[in-house]
Amino acid sequence: MFDVGKIAIIGGGSWATAIAKIIVGHTHHIGWYMRRDDRIEDFKRLGHNPAYLLGARFNIDEIYFSSDINTIAEAYDTLVFVTPSPYLKNHLRRLKTRLQDKFIVTAIKGIVPDENLVCSEYFHQVYDIPYDNIACIGGPSHAEEVALERLSYLTVGCQDLEKAKAFTRVLASEYIKTKTSADVVGIEYSSVLKNVYAIAAGICNGLKYGDNFQAVLISNAVQEMNRFLNTVYDLKERNIYDSVYLGDLLVTGYSNFSRNRTFGNMIGKGYSVKSAQIEMEMIAEGYFGTKCMKEINRHMHVNMPILDAVYNILYERINPQIEIKLLTDSFR
Repeated sequence: MFDVGKIAIIGGGSWATAIAKIIVGHTHHIGWYMRRDDRIEDFKRLGHNPAYLLGARFNIDEIYFSSDINTIAEAYDTLVFVTPSPYLKNHLRRLKTRLQDKFIVTAIKGIVPDENLVCSEYFHQVYDIPYDNIACIGGPSHAEEVALERLSYLTVGCQDLEKAKAFTRVLASEYIKTKTSADVVGIEYSSVLKNVYAIAAGICNGLKYGDNFQAVLISNAVQEMNRFLNTVYDLKERNIYDSVYLGDLLVTGYSNFSRNRTFGNMIGKGYSVKSAQIEMEMIAEGYFGTKCMKEINRHMHVNMPILDAVYNILYERINPQIEIKLLTDSFR
């Protein structure tokens, strides 16, 4: 039976904090890499993350903090990466520790910019980590609700299902239900696309489109997602209506916790991209994901009108009212 060994979190945001809360409840000890020493000191003093999920309290004695990623990588067997995708390369550039023998878990819902690779592909191609040693976490899982211990469902994807099952045992609890999947790439791409579609939902909300249209938008989005996934990686066992695909899309498209929906809503109301980003003070992964997915699809040639519309609004500065009106004419 595979043993995940000692587990460390790489990242200091809200989702990293929520995952740390889950794991600490099982293992009673984790390592935790955070980039900023001042934030680590505040965390130790306050007993909670000083910047995110302030209500999620920790027993500090159960956590070994370090701002040195090499110290953490050397001492721990399973590394759970939960950094925003645009910053992943910068963190990894500091890394001198070999990763080939580590079990890498990515909870990053984004694509590595410039490389246009989902995280599992990036770790495999750049760091020579076998796919059997790479897992991902997906599913409808707002960090705020996980921190409040509200019932959530997570899927662990790994080509080695025994390793996926081992990690689900770390996550499962009264408020976390788990399942496994071999569809790592599919889960990762769907987690990128659902952010793009949530921006579209937010834009439409900002433009005062109603619930009826939002339902049509999301139903078209799941079809668009399915077309792309079947093109990039056709897997007979994949069911697009599983919670890790459709469920994640629904919660990101509809929930007030969704950063991407909030970002899109501001764009629909007339904010510029830059002003929306400044006011949010948090990263909307879908902004970067939109550009990456557009570039990837230039080679795939999948019919993706929603992706195209969001890209045109965010990067080509097309008026949202005009672009969404064109999009509505393509729906049935």
